[in-house]
Amino acid sequence: MPNNLVVATFSDPVSLLKAVNAAQAEKYRIYDVFTPYPVHGLDEAMHVRPSRLPWVTFCVGLTGVTLALTLQFYASVLDWPINVGGKPDNSTLAFIPISFELTVLLGGLSTVAALFLRARLYPGKKPLLVAEGVTKEKVAIAFRIRETAFDARKLAEIMKQSGALSVGEQEAKL
Repeated sequence: MPNNLVVATFSDPVSLLKAVNAAQAEKYRIYDVFTPYPVHGLDEAMHVRPSRLPWVTFCVGLTGVTLALTLQFYASVLDWPINVGGKPDNSTLAFIPISFELTVLLGGLSTVAALFLRARLYPGKKPLLVAEGVTKEKVAIAFRIRETAFDARKLAEIMKQSGALSVGEQEAKL
């Protein structure tokens, strides 16, 4: 399967949003949009689903608080009970700071790890720059060419009507 992209570059985010809406209206599937700064309304225009990253944080945080409470209960009640001033062995209020800290630590580390895994970010990875100047002043939209039902000429025409500076085909280094 060839990995070819049709890339259209724009000078401003307004024409980019116009092109995204036009492509969505014509049922073209957008591979990715490259911008050097956040563009408000782009996620809604591309119909991007909400991230599942908070679920990873929640599940690992819940595991962290369970692990902390279990370890502290085992250590202070079952394994090594110490009578300190007549206080009960199971003093749950004393367990709160460590449980909170372990929840935050494991939740934060798991969120960063899940983000890096999902985004395929690893040391030494070469960045995919689809057009010159995308990281400085230009914005670009990329479409993956599919063998079935993909008319590149019609797509190029739609992008030019939306205000594209250039539209071209290139091989993707995915």
